[in-house]
Amino acid sequence: MSTSTAAADATIPTTHPFAAHLRTVSSLAPQPEWTPAYGPLPALYLGHGAPMLFEMSDWMMQLHTWARSLPKPKAILIVSAHWEHAPAAISASAPSELVYDFGGFAPVYYTMRYDTPVASELAATVSALMPDTEPLHQHRTRGLDHGAWVPLKIMYPEADIPVLQLSMPTHDPERLLNLGRRLRTLRDEGVLVIGSGYMTHGLPYIDWHDPTAIPGWSRDFDLWAAETMARGAVDELSDYRRLAPGLPYAHPTVEHFTPLFITLGAAEDPTAAPATAIDGFAIGLSKRSIQVA
Repeated sequence: MSTSTAAADATIPTTHPFAAHLRTVSSLAPQPEWTPAYGPLPALYLGHGAPMLFEMSDWMMQLHTWARSLPKPKAILIVSAHWEHAPAAISASAPSELVYDFGGFAPVYYTMRYDTPVASELAATVSALMPDTEPLHQHRTRGLDHGAWVPLKIMYPEADIPVLQLSMPTHDPERLLNLGRRLRTLRDEGVLVIGSGYMTHGLPYIDWHDPTAIPGWSRDFDLWAAETMARGAVDELSDYRRLAPGLPYAHPTVEHFTPLFITLGAAEDPTAAPATAIDGFAIGLSKRSIQVA
């Protein structure tokens, strides 16, 4: 774990669920590192939660176990719901100040760090994959936002893998599928490509008096997405605005759903049924997270 990341984690109360998570995972054997013998890494779509994810022990362990089921990546490229920027852009290659793009949480979450190794080699590779007519701009002082650093800090707490964030330049499914296709070759080089969102994200419609309740719109949308992906019906997924049940409540804005199309685009066969790595609900929202080969 990097010095500054470790120092920041040391400020977390020992009774905090994330401190307990770190103690648990620190006792595990080293993770095997990716080599070409493993073949391409999968591409992932995950629900990233919010800082409150650091208080959900079961979900943290699901994410970490998922990460441990894969060889340790050479690098990570992540697209988060929380950086919408057109044309596509990339974050700083060197560790930069994290983006604490949330409010109302405990002070400890605004002191967390995630200082990963320099990702300049990945930045050059990703830039080369873009068309000449759409060169990537690099925001040299922009760090990772919470849609990136929150799940990665749980999955890879050692902070020893280069991480680069790519902005989401559109919500058009076909354009995002095409962007994912451009990123597909990264998987052959041991790069883990991640779309980070939330399968349902209707925060304004959660019953905060009973956060364990699962709203019908959340369950219906999740079931529709799962069944549609299982059938490989990417065209139906792309038509989610017309076909998905409960959409105005499940996604009053769509930025937490659309990273899924980058993940599917990065698949060898976007119509192949993905593997569900995590399912279930948290605070009424679907945690469904998938990986594609």
